[in-house]
Amino acid sequence: MTTIAREKTHLSGRWTAVAIFFGFMLLHQIDRLLIGPLTNDIMTTFNINYAQMGAVTTGALLVGTFLYPVWGWLYDRFSRAKLLSLASLIWGSTTWLAAIAPTYPLFVAARASTGIDDSSYPGIYSLIGDYFKPSQRGKIYGLLQLTSPIGYLIGMVMALFLGGVIGWRNIFIITGSLGIVMAVVMYFGLKEAPRGQSEPEMEGMEEITTHRFEWKKAVDVVKIRTMWMIFIQGFFGVIPWNVITYWFFVYLERERGYDSGAILMTMAPAVIIMAIGYPVGGALGDWLFKKTKRGRIIIATFGVIMGALLLYLTMIVPLGDQYQTQFMIMLCLAAFFIPWPAANVLSTIYDIPLPEIRSTANAVESMIENFGAAFAPLIAGIVADAFSLQLAIIYLCTGAWLLCFITFFLSMYFIPFDIDKLRNFMAKRAKEEREITTAPQGS
Repeated sequence: MTTIAREKTHLSGRWTAVAIFFGFMLLHQIDRLLIGPLTNDIMTTFNINYAQMGAVTTGALLVGTFLYPVWGWLYDRFSRAKLLSLASLIWGSTTWLAAIAPTYPLFVAARASTGIDDSSYPGIYSLIGDYFKPSQRGKIYGLLQLTSPIGYLIGMVMALFLGGVIGWRNIFIITGSLGIVMAVVMYFGLKEAPRGQSEPEMEGMEEITTHRFEWKKAVDVVKIRTMWMIFIQGFFGVIPWNVITYWFFVYLERERGYDSGAILMTMAPAVIIMAIGYPVGGALGDWLFKKTKRGRIIIATFGVIMGALLLYLTMIVPLGDQYQTQFMIMLCLAAFFIPWPAANVLSTIYDIPLPEIRSTANAVESMIENFGAAFAPLIAGIVADAFSLQLAIIYLCTGAWLLCFITFFLSMYFIPFDIDKLRNFMAKRAKEEREITTAPQGS
C-alpha cells in the first residue's frame, strides 16, 4: 500500500551508514566463517563425526534460505534501519546461545537459529540503493563485499591464535557480544531513507511520497526479463564459490601435497587479491554503466570469462614443489577476476525493479542462490569420489560459469528495455510528485 504522508529527503549521514554497514558485515562475516577454522575443536568437544558437523552448517543455511523472502517483505514494508538493528541483535543472541550450548543437539539448534539473521542483507543493499545514485552503487556494493574475504582472513587468524588459548566457546561469546553492540549502534546511528529518493528523476525534489510494498508490484518482478536471467545466474553463479570454499583446502592438501605453511602462503595472497577484485569490478561497472546501460553486464561477463579461463589454467598446472609459485600466481590472477560479477549483479537488481520492491527482489535472488549453494558441496564430493577433486573443481566451476555467461549474454539484450521501463515509470511518478507539490493549498 502507498502512504499519503510525505517525507523530507536527506542524504546526510549516508557515509556514516556505509561505515556502520561495513562494520556490521565484517563482524558478521567473521562470526559466520569462524565455524570452518574452529571445526576440529567443536567436533572434539561434542565427539561428533563429519556428517554431524555438516548438519551444523546445513541447518543455518536452510533457515536463512527460507527466511529470505520474509526479510525482503519486511524491509519493503517497514523501517529498514530498525529491522537491521533487530537482525544484529538476533545475530548476537543466537551466537551466544550456540557458545553456551552444553550438548550437540542444542548446539545444532542454536547454530541453525543464526541463519535467521544471515538473510538480512537485502535491507542493507536497499538502503544503500536509496542513498546513492544508480551510477554510484556498484563501487559501494563492491566496498561492502570486501567484508567476506577480509572476514575470512580475520576469522582464520582468530581461530589460529585464540582458539587454543581461550577456546571456541569464548571466541563465539566475543563475536556474539559484538553483534549486540552493533545492534545498539545501528538503532541509534542509522537513518531511514525515503524509497526512491536517489533515482535521477527525483533529483532536486525537497519532498517525495513514501511508497511501500504492494503484492501486485512484487508479482510484477517475475515479468522483468532481466530478473529471470539474474535468478538463473544466481543459482549457478554460487556453485563455484561453494565448491572452492568447501573443497579447495582439501585439494591443496591431498592432491597437491601442500602442508599448512604452503597452503597459507598460497591462499593468503589469493584472498587479498580477491578482496581487491570486488571494488574494482564494482567501480568498472559504474564507469561503463554511465556509457551504456549494458555496462554492468559487460563487466560481469568479462569477469566470468577471465575467471573461468584462469582457474582452468591454474588447475592444470603440474604437481610438484617446483610449480608452487606458478600455481600461486595463476590462482591470484583468477582470484582478481572471479568477484567482478558480484557488485554488478547486485547493482543490476537495483537498476530495474521499483524502489519499494527491491528488497523483495534481492531476497528472492538470494534465496535462489542459497539453493544452488546447498547442492554444490555434495555434487562436488560425488564427482571427486568418481574422478578427483581436481576434475570436480574444473568441471563444476567452469561449467557453472559457462551457464552464467549464457545468462549474462541474454541479459545484454533485455536490460536496456527493462531500465528504460523503470526510468519512464519513475519520470511519470516524479511528474505527479511535482504537480502535487506545486498545487495551490486547498485545491
